[in-house]
Amino acid sequence: MSSESNLLPLIVEPEQLAEYIDDAQLLIIDVPLKAESYAAGHVPGAVFLDHRRLLHGSGEVPNDVPDEEALSALFSSLGLTRDTHVVAYDDEGGGWAGRLLWTLELIGHTRYSYLNGGIHAWRADGLPLSTEEHVAQPSDYQAEYLHPQALIEREELIERLGDKTLAVWDARSPEEYRGEKGKNKHMGHIPGAVNMEWTDAMDRDRQLRIRDYAELITELEALGLTPDMEVITHCQSHHRSGFTWLVGKALGFDRMRAYAGSWQEWGNRDDTPVES
Repeated sequence: MSSESNLLPLIVEPEQLAEYIDDAQLLIIDVPLKAESYAAGHVPGAVFLDHRRLLHGSGEVPNDVPDEEALSALFSSLGLTRDTHVVAYDDEGGGWAGRLLWTLELIGHTRYSYLNGGIHAWRADGLPLSTEEHVAQPSDYQAEYLHPQALIEREELIERLGDKTLAVWDARSPEEYRGEKGKNKHMGHIPGAVNMEWTDAMDRDRQLRIRDYAELITELEALGLTPDMEVITHCQSHHRSGFTWLVGKALGFDRMRAYAGSWQEWGNRDDTPVES
């Protein structure tokens, strides 16, 4: 669906969400890093999602995207329908929430928003919290990869290295990027990739909301990332880069894609080029 039909904008502030919290079309999903944070207090009506269900969970690349059958089961258990508007948030500034919204983009479900700053911003604004588990009414959601352009596979990325219309945004720490830290077979970064750590896009003075857009665009352009480019983002497991994918979308980068295999795949193979 077009953005005009969406209930809320892509990035929603706590007060905006509070106005729509009882809307029947809304599905609020809390996908925290730590499960106990949901129990300690969540947005009223939010359902809990174990972030591990967003990952394939097995094989050489356990962080890869689940298959369509697994995603159908996941979103059916959450009560998703084609008319549902999802609002996602987490307890860490947007990594797992971003991964969830990217997954929705992959299956063509474009009615979604991110609660800017997550539970930290909601609490700081003095809005009500619930400690009661909210159980979703199951649905029959058939997930298909309707928007495969949201994803890039290793083979295509290798073929397109050096393409001037494509850029790679590495969301890992500078130490990982430089090959000084990590547990992979090979250390370093994808040739030509630029590095902005995911937390550098968060405003620590505003409960981890996305930083000022103009400042971020200026910093990204200085790195060679511009809105007209096709931008691939990744980290170690496409968790941190769930947030950078979301940031790119918020800034108007229309061709944001994610490499779900991330460094977990790239850094543990012998046929993938590495710079350090």
